[in-house]
Amino acid sequence: MESGIRAYILVCRTEHHLSQELRQKLALFCNVKEEAVIQSIDASTIYDVPNMMLEEGLDDVTLKKLNLENAPEPNLDQWNEFLNRHKNPKSHVKIGLIGKYVELQDSYKSILESFIHAGAENEVKVDVEYIHSEHIDSNTIKDVVSHLDGILVAPGFGERGVEGKIDAVRYARENNLPFFGICLGMQMAVIEYSRNVLGLEGANSTEMDPDTPHPVIDLMEEQKNITHKGGTMRLGSWACELKEGSIVSDVYKTKVVKERHRHRYEYNDRYRDQLEAAGMTATGFNPDTGLVEIIELPSHPWFVGVQYHPEYKSTVANPHPLFVAFVKAAREHSEK
Repeated sequence: MESGIRAYILVCRTEHHLSQELRQKLALFCNVKEEAVIQSIDASTIYDVPNMMLEEGLDDVTLKKLNLENAPEPNLDQWNEFLNRHKNPKSHVKIGLIGKYVELQDSYKSILESFIHAGAENEVKVDVEYIHSEHIDSNTIKDVVSHLDGILVAPGFGERGVEGKIDAVRYARENNLPFFGICLGMQMAVIEYSRNVLGLEGANSTEMDPDTPHPVIDLMEEQKNITHKGGTMRLGSWACELKEGSIVSDVYKTKVVKERHRHRYEYNDRYRDQLEAAGMTATGFNPDTGLVEIIELPSHPWFVGVQYHPEYKSTVANPHPLFVAFVKAAREHSEK
């Protein structure tokens, strides 16, 4: 208040229950009503917090302050159904998250939350194992990932750790392990297939190797004369048309979806005929630019790479269908 800011409600983080005496003292010294001192005690999961705030009456106090006292009672039925499935899984799966920021797990926070949403939808507990892509190679990959039920190769920028990601993609492809590649993860799948199935030695992204003889991932022509990096990025929501009969078409159950993007380099369409003839199918396209957004391997139990970021749209009420399908595939692999 000394700086001119007046609090109307105090939400107090605590490890122990607040006594009535302490609530009274906080209300008195902070000049708020006693009912506006809200306890936010430690929870077993952050998804418990809405119910805890409801029990504390935070909604009633807030509505009174906003003169919205005739608002309807909150309905948390769907939330609590999710919470029950989340807390009482019927099985477990272990999924390896292959990335280069694993020591900074908040870098993958949206992906981790998407696994929680998708796990609850499948009544499965998803145990995510963080695997640093710089610490794996073709000699160690089997020991590192053979016990997993699925592999997700994470998004990122730059050349550090990409060869480890490529080794992880190859292991998943050759051993029928469910695979999900997001953004750079999808690009690594294209590079791996180009090298090891098409036999294009040195195939790469021009982000990693500007002089690669086979730029299967490259900037679009109209991007190449832009010197400011931000100007070459594809950002925001873009439409994607799905190929009928594909894994993603079956997952989304619609013909066109809109997903969020944050990337610079693209699937090089000049190699599409070769890749498709060898078995890697492009199953999602931007209708305006023709850019490939999704790749699949129809011969594999579940192998999908997407150029966009599905994790950005996953919520408790609407878990992202690709994560739901990937976790289901991992569960089926585990059961086998």
